[in-house]
This record gives sequence, C-alpha cells and structure tokens, in this order.
Amino acid sequence: MTEACDLSAVTARRLIGEKKLSPVELLESCIARIGAVNHAVNAIVAMDEDRARREAKAAEAAVMRGEALGLLHGLPLGIKDLDDTEGLATTFGSPIFRDNVPKRDSTMVADLRQAGGIVLGKTNTPEFGAGANTRNAVYGATGNPFDPARSAAGSSGGSGVALACGMVPLASGSDTGGSLRNPAAFNGIVGFRPSPGVVPAERRALGWSALSVLGPMARDTGDLALMLSAMAADHGVDPLAYTLPDIDVRRGMALHEAIDLSTIRVAATPDFGFAPTERHIREVFAERVKALGPLFAGVEEKHPQCGGYDEAFAILRALSFLAGHEEKVRARPQDVGPNVRANVEEGWGYSASDVARASVLQTRIYRAWQAFFETGVDVILSPAITLSPRPWSELYPAEIDGQPTKSYFHWLALAYAVTLPAHPAISLPLGVDRAGMPFGLQIVGARGADAQVIAVAAAIEAAVSGDATLARPVPDLAKLKAARPIREMPGFLSFD
Repeated sequence: MTEACDLSAVTARRLIGEKKLSPVELLESCIARIGAVNHAVNAIVAMDEDRARREAKAAEAAVMRGEALGLLHGLPLGIKDLDDTEGLATTFGSPIFRDNVPKRDSTMVADLRQAGGIVLGKTNTPEFGAGANTRNAVYGATGNPFDPARSAAGSSGGSGVALACGMVPLASGSDTGGSLRNPAAFNGIVGFRPSPGVVPAERRALGWSALSVLGPMARDTGDLALMLSAMAADHGVDPLAYTLPDIDVRRGMALHEAIDLSTIRVAATPDFGFAPTERHIREVFAERVKALGPLFAGVEEKHPQCGGYDEAFAILRALSFLAGHEEKVRARPQDVGPNVRANVEEGWGYSASDVARASVLQTRIYRAWQAFFETGVDVILSPAITLSPRPWSELYPAEIDGQPTKSYFHWLALAYAVTLPAHPAISLPLGVDRAGMPFGLQIVGARGADAQVIAVAAAIEAAVSGDATLARPVPDLAKLKAARPIREMPGFLSFD
C-alpha cells in the first residue's frame, strides 16, 4: 500500500480537498519517512515539527469547515537552507550563521505559506550555495539516495534527496550554475529553472543580475507546475519581477496545458560545443535522443553558435560573490570555505574592463540564442549534467575523461550555458545511466517560454511512463533504512 508521503503533491492536494486525506496524516507520514531514512543521506537538516503539527491541525480544521483552500493547502514543504524561515534556523551552510534564526520568512517562503504550504524542514546546501557538491561544516554532507557515498550534486542537493526519498512532496531550490537542475539529475527528480523574475528573489546582492533564480523541485512535472503556480509573483522586492501597470504577467501562467510533441522541433546537443561532457554521458544521451526522436516533428543535432561561455560565467559569477561575500572573506577567512574564497579571490583579480568584456560576451550569447530559436527550433535537448555521480568526498571533479577541468564549477558547463542567456530549463529524469545512477535530460525553451518547457517535459514524462528503462528511477528505501549513518563516513563534517 502506498504511504501518504509517497503520493504526488497533486494527488495529495486533491484528496485533502475531498476530505479523503488529512493534512495531519500526510505530515506524520513525512515525519516518519524522515526518521526512517534521513540518517543515511542527511537531506533534512533542521525541522519545525511543533509548528508544522499545529499548522496541519489547523489545515484539517479548515477543510472540515468548508473554507476556501490554497493551492498547496496542507502540503509539507522542504525549504533550501539559503532562504529565511521564520523561527527556523537558516545557516546558509556557514559556521558564521550556525545560530541564525530569522524573525521573518523570505518573500518566496511567505508566498508558499500563503498558498497553504506547511514548512516542515530545511534542506541541506553547500556553503552559501557555492559548488554542486552538497556538504558543509555545519550539517555535513548529503549523500545520493541511490548510493549515499556518492554526490547528491547541488547546491539544492538536500531538496533533491528529500524528494527522491519521499520525505516531502515539494521542495524549493535555487539555480545559478544549475543548482537545482544538477541535483534533479543526480537524484532522479524534476527541477525547473524559471526565467529570471518569475519567482521573486530578495537575496541577490546584485538585484539586476539574472544569473541566480529561485525555482520549484518535485517528483513529477504536475507537482512542479503546482508549486510554481504558488511561487510565481510580481513582488517589487525583486527588480527583475517588474510588471506593467495593472498587468500581472506571472500569476496564472498556463502551466498545465497539454502539448502535442509531434509539433515540436528539437535541437539536440551533448555539449553546446564547449562543455566537458563525459563520454559515458554522451552515449547515454544519444540513446535517449534516439528513443524520444519519433515523438517529435524532427530532431537535429545542433546548438547556438557562440563562444565565451566559460569566461563570461567565471567573471560574472565572481562579481556576484564579491557583492555577497567579500566582507566575510576579509573579516573571517577561517570561517569561509574554499569555494567561496576561490570565487572572491578570483573577483579581486578582475578589472572593470574584465567585467565589461564579460557583460558584452553575455549579451552576444543572448542574441545568438535568439537568432537560433528564430530558425524554427522549439526546444533544445542536452544532458542535464556532464558526468555520472562521483563520491561526495571529492570536493569537485578535477578531471573528466582524463582532461583537467578549468575550475571547481567547470563541470557544470551544460547548466551555465543556459544560465547566461537566461532561458528557462528543466531537468527531467529518464531512467539510469550505465553506472545505475539517475540520468537527467535538460530541456531548454525559448526566451520566456516557461510554460512550454514544462508542457514538453510533461508530455515526455507521460510518453515514457510505461517504459522501465526511461521512467523515473526510485531509490531502494529498505536499503537506506538499513544503511549506516552517513555521519560515520570519513570527511562527513567539513568544507573540503
């Protein structure tokens, strides 16, 4: 029998509304699942059980009284430990903020609560979200649910693992160089990077920078669309969430409309012409494209023709770290990890001319992408990440197929290729790779085509649902329950 915590968010919300599932029952099922398997993977790192139980009881009472219910009424949520949660620790994975308990929710968290969501716990992240290996010196490492000794990716690794294990039906993420797409791919769930401003964010020190966005993570596309419907807003706290007078362009987006894949023209690329993609992943990607090809109007191997991705992303990323973390590195260098230090120190070496050059490169990339989509391409398919999960004890992959990587984030090039032009993208699970680990397909849409990207992903998800080789993989929960605590593994609690 399916446990309540394993229900999809859409199904659970429907059953709550029909008085067939109690929010209290759902919450207790999630708490029990966390208790059963979290020791093996360390996905949920702080919990607000007392408040969650009070809110679940209140949600149940509201249902019984016949009140109007929000989109997420009674659904437990995991919130990435980079977003403020009133009364619940928000550490950013940093010893500097080990005892930080916010007095208010971030705008995004407040919106999720307003929609009826119940914040159950915080999900693990690398320090300040720096790097795609979820480990820090406050809560330790997060392990992959398919092999806890391997990386869960990041920086939304805790959210990805919590979802894969059924600890919560929905979880939040954020994305700069793939920080929610990467863990979605490694853990066999769905992660969506929206267009900048769709989900208002107040944490960016550089408010007009489009590199970092907030987004939803879920086990399937229907759940993801439900969560995004509650997250999307036009709040003025985010300069990118601007609106026209009296026109709300974000709430109420058509995220649930079906699409006919036979009308969709696809460009496929294993590397966007520059990403250091592992041979193994290239081969699995080619197999997936071959299997999906008959569904589309046509598939052609090509990508936008432009260069400068690595240089532009490195400089603009360093600029954002200078804005957000320079003072921490100067004042408390011993309490700042190697990834954050590396980005800040790199930033110190750049000049205004370098920043101008990176901005020009980003603009050229953006315009090249617009020209590419104008040729008749509807979506681009690529692998979501360049390699199969490696041990989390490796801070970052120093080489791929024997070739050295340029930096600790170079292995995320498939993701930041999409970040720079600011197009919407989703990571959709499509079976496992040859190492038995989840494989994620990245689906990239045209400028502003958020709804179309989700619709294409949903149609692919439905088309492969009966195929054991392509459907979403599920971790062995019995094996995780019996596993030794991840905290006993060497190097668990450290930066590097």
